[in-house]
Amino acid sequence: MVVLTGDTHRVFDRIFEFCVEYETTSEDIIVILGDAGINYYLDSSDELLKEELLGLNATLFLIHGNHEERPYNIGNYEEMSWHGGIVYYEEEYPNLLFAKDGEIFDFNGKKVMVIGGAYSVDKNYRLSRKMPWFESERPDYFVKSYVESQLDRIDWKVNYVFSHTVPFSYMPREAFLPNIDSNSVDNSTEEWLETIEKKLNYERWFAGHYHIDWSMDRIQILFEDYLELDAEW
Repeated sequence: MVVLTGDTHRVFDRIFEFCVEYETTSEDIIVILGDAGINYYLDSSDELLKEELLGLNATLFLIHGNHEERPYNIGNYEEMSWHGGIVYYEEEYPNLLFAKDGEIFDFNGKKVMVIGGAYSVDKNYRLSRKMPWFESERPDYFVKSYVESQLDRIDWKVNYVFSHTVPFSYMPREAFLPNIDSNSVDNSTEEWLETIEKKLNYERWFAGHYHIDWSMDRIQILFEDYLELDAEW
């Protein structure tokens, strides 16, 4: 079973409850579409959270969000091939797998492109209160180039996309925070994803980020809902 859901922001109670209800095993994969928040404080509290998640009877496949550091900037992660793509992992926590942006994974014979990252609309709030914020939150030039080169390699055809944010024209404006000036928000990641979406031959696109369960056309945003990949939609 491969199940998708949205942001957890370090709170995994509902994930544990899901695993108990559906009697999952380590063979079952739960995809968190960004902002799991596991590498947020970069201190012992992160380690305690990882220890807790060792008790989760499932494998977490983690897309990069904008409230967490990228594993390759932390220093103690290794790379390995998993389901046809590269993931970052720590030996102590084998059920926590962080997707490398631009990798193409194979789930039940379906090709899945992963494109993580987004801009933090709460960046100034976090910085003013000395809360963690990460320069690496958005895909940079090198990530974007890698994504596009990978798509060139497969003639721009995949079954699914797993991302954190969505292409620009699919941004759910009803979910925008009323206290944030939209003119101050950097939408360059969404604009880039728009160019990807217009060129890409795909079936469905799944994202998190907006704390809303929402869909339009072939694009679906998940927050607290769950969706089994390849189930009857």
